[in-house]
Order: sequence, then structure tokens, then C-alpha cells
Amino acid sequence: MAPLILEPTAMASWHRLVTEAAARADVELDEERESYLVFLLMRYLRCPELVRAVLALEFLETLNEPSWRLRAQGLQTVGDRCLLLAGLFPEQARRRRVGPGYFVDLGRSAYDGAAELNAGSASDLLAALAAGFVALADTLQAAREADESHLVDALEAADQAIATGSGEARRRLRRVTRATLVAGSDRRH
Repeated sequence: MAPLILEPTAMASWHRLVTEAAARADVELDEERESYLVFLLMRYLRCPELVRAVLALEFLETLNEPSWRLRAQGLQTVGDRCLLLAGLFPEQARRRRVGPGYFVDLGRSAYDGAAELNAGSASDLLAALAAGFVALADTLQAAREADESHLVDALEAADQAIATGSGEARRRLRRVTRATLVAGSDRRH
């Protein structure tokens, strides 16, 4: 087990995790994609429903969105979620009875679609995310292996708490993150 290194801020900790994971995965990330991964991890750690999302349905619903701006945002969100699932939770493909490339293909398509709807640097970034999707997922996979107890346990605990109402899963979630499940997040009813 690697020694625990405390950083002065949460962002610095996530940055260290991403840079070290990229090095272990032998992936060269430019500053923009590195920053994107850091903020993606920070944003979605507070999103326990990630592993329960039906992304193909979200993708199709987003394509029917009349506003190009909302369509672009929705496609980027689907791409983000696919990237996290492909990198941090690749076993979700098997659980959902889809092939190992499912999240990769769907995520690339979502980022490509969002790139087409955007202009300038946003379009360039989204196109780079689509083109480098596998390398980014490899980086997240290396991060998972380096610190599996923190990255994976939070979302798995949240998923278990939502699915079963488990108090222990809620306590596990509180131990690894400040995220709290709110009323209405129980999908059993």
C-alpha cells in the first residue's frame, strides 16, 4: 500500500492522483486534459447515482433536445459519465450485459457530438477528449488501482445505500467523502 500523502487542498490531492496515475498508465496528458480529469473527479465524487445511470437513454433523450446548448451540455455529461465508468467501473459493462467497449464507444460519440455543437476552444477540448478517450480511461483505471479504497468505495457505498437502504453503506460513504445521500435518493419506491 502506498503511503498517504496529504496535500494542502482537495484539488491538489486530486491533481497528484491524476498526474501519478497518468505516469503509471504511461499516458501523456496536456494541462487541459489533466485539469479536466481533476475537475471531473471532484464533481462526480458527489454523484453517487453515476453507476445507476442509463446512459444510452440519456444520450438519445439529449439528441432530441431542441436547444443546441442543452444538447451540447447533455452530450458532454454523457461523455463524462461514460469516461468515469470506463475508467473507474469497467465491471459495470459486464453487469449491464454489454461489451467492454460500450462505454468507450458511447462516450466518444457523446464527446464528438458535443464538439460539433460547440465552437472554439470548447470544441477543441471535447474533440481531444473523444480522440483520447481510451488514454483518459486508462489514467482513471490506474488511479483506481492506486487508491481504490477512496475512489471506488464512495460510489459503491452510495449505490448500495440507494439500492438497499443500508445504514452501514451510508456510514462507509461518510468515512470516505463528505457526500450525504438526501431524501428521495432511494430508488426502491
